[in-house]
Amino acid sequence: MTTAPTPVPTTPAATVTGGGAGASATATTTPTTTAPTPRRRPLARLGGASWLATVPLLLFFLIGFGLPTVAIVIGAFTTSSDAESGAGQFTFDNMADSVQGGYLTAMLSSLKLSALTALLATLIGLPLAQAVVTSRRTWLRQAVLTASGVLANFGGLPLAFAFVATLGNAGEITKLLHLTDHGWSLYSFTGLTVVYLYFLVPLMVLTITPALDGLRTQWREAAQNNRATGIQYWRHVALPILAPSLLGGFVLLFGSAFAAYATAAAMVGATVPLVSRSIADALSGNVLVGQGNLALALSLNMIIVAVLVMAVYLPLQRRSARWLS
Repeated sequence: MTTAPTPVPTTPAATVTGGGAGASATATTTPTTTAPTPRRRPLARLGGASWLATVPLLLFFLIGFGLPTVAIVIGAFTTSSDAESGAGQFTFDNMADSVQGGYLTAMLSSLKLSALTALLATLIGLPLAQAVVTSRRTWLRQAVLTASGVLANFGGLPLAFAFVATLGNAGEITKLLHLTDHGWSLYSFTGLTVVYLYFLVPLMVLTITPALDGLRTQWREAAQNNRATGIQYWRHVALPILAPSLLGGFVLLFGSAFAAYATAAAMVGATVPLVSRSIADALSGNVLVGQGNLALALSLNMIIVAVLVMAVYLPLQRRSARWLS
């Protein structure tokens, strides 16, 4: 009876022993190699047509931001049309005047107001956002986030009118609680701070909510297993992780408050000196003769502050994304 030989699988290196007594032979089989298939380059790297989609955005950025910025920089370092030395002459007087006297006071007041309101909005918005994130009611989260999106963009004349009607000298809440007897005045630095919080707190809720969603449940459970209290968890785990997001949110709120104009102009006027109001006065002609381009110098100062704010915000945003992604 003959048994068919069992097939032996081919290996990259096979050793075969045979021959006579004590004789051996080794045969090595080299695997067949095939040329690697060239990778196809993604469409994004092909250039050409892939860049056409960015052309409208680049044109919008160039027309909406690039050209005005160039005009502001040129005007800030040249004389205005009503100057005695003639228009278009290079000068540092505009920039020097923009950081002196009342203009310096307005810049410092704007920085103080922006920093204070951003700090208060951060401290108030964080626990509100945490309460929304930990809530088991989906409808509550959706309602709060939707309302925050609306209120964060509510400003200007409507916001000023709403506060004048409620917290002004003859406002409903002012008369009901007799706030005037306690020294309350809406048309002051304190009153303007309260008004700014109305749209900065919702903005902070929208900004910090994604970061709070990124906190993993395992981190809290691990802290509880090690007998850590809630305060210890927030102090040693949650807050260090959220620190870049909190600082980034603070910087974003600072920039938003620093650039606000319509609400303060409609409500307090010149009572509270702000750099945005100074620019408006300069553009309307309420400046000395020959200093028409002073408004452009003030605007350039605001652009410099905005650039510094973004230079701080973007690295913080990237760092928080690494932790919470």
